[in-house]
Amino acid sequence: MKVMVLVKATKDSEKGLMPSQTLLAEMGKFNEELVKAGVLLAAEGLRPSAKGKRVQFSGRHRTVVDGPFTETKELVAGFWLWQVRSIDEAVEWVKRCPNPMPGDSEIEIRPIFDMEDFAAATAAGPAG
Repeated sequence: MKVMVLVKATKDSEKGLMPSQTLLAEMGKFNEELVKAGVLLAAEGLRPSAKGKRVQFSGRHRTVVDGPFTETKELVAGFWLWQVRSIDEAVEWVKRCPNPMPGDSEIEIRPIFDMEDFAAATAAGPAG
């Protein structure tokens, strides 16, 4: 199964503070372990929300909203895309991960839909 592993933003990451050299080295080592295990598919850090935009949809109308976005706890600072056997395996990998932020932090794991999920939904017909 594929999972997206989301590193939640903090006030420091939203200020654009870069990780220390020590943390970069620890993360590099962790990412190497993921590669050797055949787990890592992609990994990226994201710039602060001040550099981003949101597009809001209302019917055919689109509204562009410039960052920064205020709800830091809802923002993402980076992500991994992993191929694992189960979400429990993903949890075990996250437990081995260095703390991605200088202080308290949170990582969220979300399973990704695959084509079989969409095929099953199509076969079931429209939701109602």
